[in-house]
Amino acid sequence: MATPRVTMVLHSGDMDKLYSALIIGNGALSMGMEASIYFTFWGLQRLTKGGLEKGPLSKMHMLGLGKWMIRRRMKKARVASLERLMTDFRELGGKVIACEMTMEIMGISKEQMRQEWIDEYGAVGMYIQEARDSSITLFI
Repeated sequence: MATPRVTMVLHSGDMDKLYSALIIGNGALSMGMEASIYFTFWGLQRLTKGGLEKGPLSKMHMLGLGKWMIRRRMKKARVASLERLMTDFRELGGKVIACEMTMEIMGISKEQMRQEWIDEYGAVGMYIQEARDSSITLFI
């Protein structure tokens, strides 16, 4: 029997949605599952150098004040940073796929990407292959 797998599409670049994807991915990996995240459109921008922490909140942004308040509360609750969660995801065996079509549309080159985080560059077919073999698929 194949190892259970979770596959996510990260379409959003919002900070809270990126947190959700990485927390779910790390949770799945820690439970013995395989996990992959297909970064596309605004989610893909988080894989660029310096891009991880740039995303706004999906709600309550309030010209940046909401994000500052949430970060402060997260620090107080000892929630790991996005950098730490991404590092954990990669170290636990999580797979990161960067959408090549989005890179072309948005004018993002491979040189602009955090290469150490990316396993593969691919199109929708690569996501479909991952999702077809998954017991859980999510669109974030």
